[in-house]
Amino acid sequence: MKDRNIKYYCAVYSNRIIEVYELTGSTADAHPENEGRTILEGELANKDIRNQLLSLDVSSIHTSSGNPIKYTKLETLFYLKEHGSVPTEDVVTPIEPEPLRDINLVSNIHSYISSKGFNYSLSNIKNLYLSIRSKPFVIISGISGTGKTKVVQLFAESLGATEENGQFKLIPVRPDWTDGSELLGYPDLKNEFQKGPLTEMVEHAMDRPDSPHFVLLDEMNLARVEYYFSDVLSVMESRKRDGDRITTSYLLDKKFIGHSLRLPENLYIIGTVNMDETTHPFSKKVLDRANTIEFNEIYLENFDFLGDQELVEMQRISNKQLAANYISLKDVYSTHRQLIEDISRRLSEINDLLEPLNAHIGYRVRDEICFYMVHNTNMGLLEEYEAFDYCLMQKILPRITGSDGRIDKLLNDLFEWLSDVPYDAENVLVSSKYPRSAKKVAEMLRRYHLDGFTSFWIS
Repeated sequence: MKDRNIKYYCAVYSNRIIEVYELTGSTADAHPENEGRTILEGELANKDIRNQLLSLDVSSIHTSSGNPIKYTKLETLFYLKEHGSVPTEDVVTPIEPEPLRDINLVSNIHSYISSKGFNYSLSNIKNLYLSIRSKPFVIISGISGTGKTKVVQLFAESLGATEENGQFKLIPVRPDWTDGSELLGYPDLKNEFQKGPLTEMVEHAMDRPDSPHFVLLDEMNLARVEYYFSDVLSVMESRKRDGDRITTSYLLDKKFIGHSLRLPENLYIIGTVNMDETTHPFSKKVLDRANTIEFNEIYLENFDFLGDQELVEMQRISNKQLAANYISLKDVYSTHRQLIEDISRRLSEINDLLEPLNAHIGYRVRDEICFYMVHNTNMGLLEEYEAFDYCLMQKILPRITGSDGRIDKLLNDLFEWLSDVPYDAENVLVSSKYPRSAKKVAEMLRRYHLDGFTSFWIS
């Protein structure tokens, strides 16, 4: 049963589905005459699935005599419900295409995005891919008009996730959101629960565990993220390994919608942010839990990507090619001990600089940087120093903000750590090891000297 990744099972009578259950376990039949048989254990599936499948005629699938077991994709049953026939491919044991290697998959994602007329560097797409694999929550920042929303949409589309098939959903954030009800849902005046868009997406992802799903929270800091997103952040941090799966605490209790909801491991949440007078800053609680990617590279005179390009097909993938492999440092320490100890040493040195401002990092940030670096090593996407440079940009520098006089010393010390030379405003030598982080620190120093205040978000 485990080998087949079964999530639901149906009771069939006279070639019609009479009930749908969510599988919770299985035991061997103890009766000697039934040796080799398995007893399935479960509870009623959620109302939406039962409404779609109850009374469905499955004679086109359930053709054998007696009481045979048929292993069928849930998508096949939905297709049969809508079209009255099964898809042309084999519905019992469909043959999956050979998956692309990670490095080829990322190249295909980049080529697909470029073929749609958008210009992003291959390194930035590699970084986005690694960030999503390391943690299913990413924040993309940058000045207005750089295509933050579009890169997420095309990234998902290149992997076969679209609004049409329900694997991609754009949720515009409103300034008046003060709690999670707009995302998760709420009981109305009749005490009937009205599902929010995130709840609907969670259910869709749970019903299709092999397919990656993407939620884009557009302009997510128009409202205070800590107010409307706190429940999701807390549940995200409860991730734990349950056999071959990664599971979480409950996002919604069954008293609301008749069944319990957890965050599925095939759901990826990406937020886009602008930083101006209409938006809210992020607390360390949010920054600790996300990779914050900055898309500020602008090449207004580059038109190469607009020329004739070959049509690049989307590459539908299994969620295994995107899901996080690690949730605990124990998962990687034995196989990548030297890398982890080296990364931890570098972070410890940086922490010594950050601690006087109470901006130092904890175990969560250390572990997630290690996961990123291990994924990168396994996939061979970026050079080690380039990968660590991205980690510093995304997990360390966003924590630094303020007008305190100690900020000046911190940024000077940090620039020297990055570049091996002191900061000189008249002659800035950018680090060869960590060019992105050194350039950003130099920008933050210039802003501090001009305005007496600086932040990662001001450039």
